[in-house]
Amino acid sequence: MRSLPVAVRPYRRTPEFTEETVPSALTRSHRTRAGTWGRIVVLEGRLLYRILQPSAEALILDTDHPGIVEPEIEHEVEPMGKVRFYVEFYR
Repeated sequence: MRSLPVAVRPYRRTPEFTEETVPSALTRSHRTRAGTWGRIVVLEGRLLYRILQPSAEALILDTDHPGIVEPEIEHEVEPMGKVRFYVEFYR
């Protein structure tokens, strides 16, 4: 898993989502803007995080393994049963 650059700082956080409330936009291909990083924090359960470019990669996120979203990289998530998570944005 990649890590956040040392120089970035958090500026926004989503509400908590569950397997029932995750926005459909997060479950299909999307990307952050140039210069915007994301950190997917799982509070309960597991989440499948797919990085779609430059090469396909699938990672299972849980309470011990957050997901790092690089700027402008297409990705999507899929709940793996019961889950609670949020996304922090950095720049």
